[in-house]
Amino acid sequence: MQRVRSLKTGWQLLKTSCEGAAKLVVTSPSTSRNYSHLPPQGSGSFGLLFDIDGVLVRGRTPIPGAKQVFRNLVDSNGKYKVPVVFVTNAGNCMRQTKAEHLSEMLDVEVSPDQVMLSHSPLRMFTQFHKMRVLVSGQGPVEEVAHNLGFQDVITIDMLREAYPLLDVVDHDRRPKGSIPPTKGLRPIDAVILFGEPIRWETNLQLIVDVLLTNGNPENTWSSQQYPHIPVLACNMDLLWMAEAKNPRFGHGMFLVCLESLYKKITGNELKYEALIGKPSVVTYNYAELLIRQQAETLGWNTPVKRLYAIGDNPMADIYGANLYNRYLQASRRTKAQMQATSGGGGVDPLAETVDAQKMTSSELGGASSVFGAEEDLPEGCSSMLVCTGVYSRDQQELPSDTTHTVTEQQIFHGHRDFRFDPVLLQPSFVVQDVKEAVELVFQQEGWPLE
Repeated sequence: MQRVRSLKTGWQLLKTSCEGAAKLVVTSPSTSRNYSHLPPQGSGSFGLLFDIDGVLVRGRTPIPGAKQVFRNLVDSNGKYKVPVVFVTNAGNCMRQTKAEHLSEMLDVEVSPDQVMLSHSPLRMFTQFHKMRVLVSGQGPVEEVAHNLGFQDVITIDMLREAYPLLDVVDHDRRPKGSIPPTKGLRPIDAVILFGEPIRWETNLQLIVDVLLTNGNPENTWSSQQYPHIPVLACNMDLLWMAEAKNPRFGHGMFLVCLESLYKKITGNELKYEALIGKPSVVTYNYAELLIRQQAETLGWNTPVKRLYAIGDNPMADIYGANLYNRYLQASRRTKAQMQATSGGGGVDPLAETVDAQKMTSSELGGASSVFGAEEDLPEGCSSMLVCTGVYSRDQQELPSDTTHTVTEQQIFHGHRDFRFDPVLLQPSFVVQDVKEAVELVFQQEGWPLE
């Protein structure tokens, strides 16, 4: 983690890259016409962060009530009443494709600027953009990587074609007859894991080959090569909800396999340069900036004060929203302390680091714990858990006492590098579905929904 920049530096890069996109949004008639509402007089402003799978859809089927929710969130001209961002840990497509899919499923216009995929924050990791990177996942991973700013991209298929003797689990894919020559590639500098691949055995084998040969799988394995080349992973979801009655394996399960294999072979822990996607703080920082830009396009002249994150996965959606809320509170305290210091007030010089120490670099998304004070961040982020996806009241009831939400005797589905913290798994609200969630938000805010 030492090689990653501070959150403050990353935030400025994030802001700069998004502001460029925002200028396009403002000048695009098809997008700018989607926002035209001002907050009711005397009320605060807020934004909505929607998870997708298990909240709005199950596979390709919209969840009952989801379409009605979005009919209520737009006026008769299809203009959104409040800023809306879709924050998903999916990452096997482009934002444009996901926006088109959502538009079709929900019967409202969704723009790419409203969609945040698990890999979106990689735009700010510019120190890797000129490196030769190996990408793992499915879908147009090469196109996705280039779109994020990576200039020299190698896919798993390109690697196995260059080294035809590496992928031998499937006998039908083994070389037949004479052994084809090895093409030989320039060494790989970093590995980016976008999401779960199709052929797990192929990806696991070749990624381990790359890590144990310092990026050159033509060489002999060496467990002495440690730490290995940088690994950046998106989407830590152990499970996710599709059409099946029970959850399906997510990319987090693939990461567990890779971590276990690497440690079994070398005796060392696999290290991540960055863990991106929910529940990392950097993901919510990025989403909040998109919310802020939409509020500006709406014509709001006051900051967005509150965010409501609606999700179905306690470990990804609830943990992430609560962790971000903790970050926001720490940032506000740091800002107040800095103002008190500049005004001559006495402040403990160690006070600013107390809250920062509560978050690991992994939880922050691969950035060091530097809380910016110059940004006008929201006052808080509320987590809302629906019962239409990974979480179900029939399967598990969340006690009202946060200290008993999860116990050590229960299974912790969080990533290895995220701490066990029962408080972060306790939602602000538990509702049946997304319709009930949105109705509750508007009731809380004193806004008319219809």
